[in-house]
Amino acid sequence: MRAKTLFIIAFTALVTVFLVINTDAVEFNFIFTTAEVSKLVVIGVCTFIGFVLGYFVAKPRTTVTTYDDRFDSNDPNKDHLSEEDRNYIS
Repeated sequence: MRAKTLFIIAFTALVTVFLVINTDAVEFNFIFTTAEVSKLVVIGVCTFIGFVLGYFVAKPRTTVTTYDDRFDSNDPNKDHLSEEDRNYIS
């Protein structure tokens, strides 16, 4: 197994153990109201949101651009090969 896979397994196990240990209810202050919520839910939701945000931030952007067709189509002197070069290519 690769180191990245082992790290993900170990980290997931640690988060799971941490969530299972913290199951008691706490008073959680939302913006407009206060409610009794389990620590398990609060920590689990925050961890999930962190993973989702981390995925979208770290996701590589795919940029596919070709400039050849833009420059070749606009170049009036595109065919600047000599007759000798054309014969060699053919």
